[in-house]
Amino acid sequence: MSFFFLLAGIEIKRELLEGELSSFQKAILPFGAALGGMLVPALLYFFFNRSSGHLSGWGIPTATDIAFSLGIASIIGKRFPVKLKIFLMALAIIDDLGAIVIVTLFYGGSLNFTYLVAACILYGLLILLNFSKSKNVFWYVVIPVALWYCLYRSGIEAAITGVLVALVLPVQFLTSVEKVIHFPVNFIILPLFAFANTAILLPENLWNHLFSPVSIGIVVGLIIGKPLGIYLVSKLLVYFKLAHLPSKINWLQFIGMGTLAGIGFTMSIFTTTLAFNNLQIKEEATVAVLFAMCLSFVISSCYFFILDVKKLNTMHSPHSIITDSVNEWAVSQN
Repeated sequence: MSFFFLLAGIEIKRELLEGELSSFQKAILPFGAALGGMLVPALLYFFFNRSSGHLSGWGIPTATDIAFSLGIASIIGKRFPVKLKIFLMALAIIDDLGAIVIVTLFYGGSLNFTYLVAACILYGLLILLNFSKSKNVFWYVVIPVALWYCLYRSGIEAAITGVLVALVLPVQFLTSVEKVIHFPVNFIILPLFAFANTAILLPENLWNHLFSPVSIGIVVGLIIGKPLGIYLVSKLLVYFKLAHLPSKINWLQFIGMGTLAGIGFTMSIFTTTLAFNNLQIKEEATVAVLFAMCLSFVISSCYFFILDVKKLNTMHSPHSIITDSVNEWAVSQN
């Protein structure tokens, strides 16, 4: 998973340097939306599990899977505007960073400060290499491996090594590293991870499992909490004129984008493996994540199909046709 986080970290760095996160004005809306999309699902999970004894799963519905959410946006096609897709990518990148922070702070083991200090020293060396503009590939391989080991022994989730390394990689290395790890991450590591963590035996009373507090907290958090949190915080930021919606995007489309953010898959399942020790609870949580992903796909597809139909009906309504004709005549007269 460190390689997966390295790939995600490269995307984060690229967006910080030249993309949708490169300035405060550009970044404030996706940052706020991502924060709302993590906070509200966590609160909903807490509400359903306040007396279940399984509060440790609160981090599961806070995640958004970049690959699956953007993949489904592509399946929806032209009904999902390009600018909305770019915003979803920026939001998902920030969400991934937030999920990494959550995993590191709340799902690590007891800390071993000797190894933690060693990890800090190694990371400092990486930063110095970056500032010195060193192009010695050897040190950019050896030091991250040692950093991973020290973080692993320190009790912090070692997968965060990937994003830490990506943030201090020289810019000229980003494309080369991405090309090397893109194929194995997407076609070997993630499929193996998915196979290893979702190859579960579905219980006969599956329907009952979906109504356990853990499952309800996860499904409601992802399906309702995600779009609700994204919308509420974004609405506040726009209302107070701290941010503005992407051009040619309206609030109805924005809400639909929020439903896609409810696809947590990779990070949600990863958090599940860390949150619970009980195998049955892990299976319940995994089934809930998969169910929420399927439901998000169905809801998003239907939502944008309905929006498209309404748009077509409006465009072809008598009032619209008359208005367009008058406007064309006025333009021709000018």
